[in-house]
Amino acid sequence: MAAGIMLAASVWSLLLPAIERTRELGVAAWVPPSAGLVLGAAGLLRLESMAGQLLQRGKSRMVLAVTLHNLPEGMVVGLAAALALSGEPDAVSGALALSLGIGLQNIPEGAAVSLPLAHSGRTRLQSFGAGAASGLVEPLGALAAFALAGWVQAALPWLMSAAAGCMVCVTAQEMIPEAVEQDEPAGVVSIVLGFALMMALDVAL
Repeated sequence: MAAGIMLAASVWSLLLPAIERTRELGVAAWVPPSAGLVLGAAGLLRLESMAGQLLQRGKSRMVLAVTLHNLPEGMVVGLAAALALSGEPDAVSGALALSLGIGLQNIPEGAAVSLPLAHSGRTRLQSFGAGAASGLVEPLGALAAFALAGWVQAALPWLMSAAAGCMVCVTAQEMIPEAVEQDEPAGVVSIVLGFALMMALDVAL
């Protein structure tokens, strides 16, 4: 379900608002969203590759990967909050739905860090601490994006689309394979239900 939530949040809370803002700027509506989406995904993959070379494969690399994923997620929330300050109902509802969606997907994401560490012999406190620490970059990313959003209004469609690219990349790379690994029909149904839930929240709010 978390994978479906992330995908729907990428569309309704990031890409569609980015397209609307691009139209307001008088630019071809498809260019910044499409290019930003690709650049965001490619940039995250490159960053992971560079950082992964510094660590050996194993639990430490997994913690690093989750931490890197959390940074753009925090930035997404910060951008959405900055847009919500305009007072537009769509912006406010989008920020609320996006925050809820990312909060929900952080539960299995934290477990993906903590449980393997616990099974490898770490104490429960150590495992919990590692899972919590991997998410500490989210509020930092949110604050940075919120502070900079007012200075880069013209670049917001690019930033929002790049953030969506990061989220789609994380979902395709980590969450969907795990969702369908043990039970493909149940995993696919859960992804669709998560997508529908996030879509309904965004539209209803």
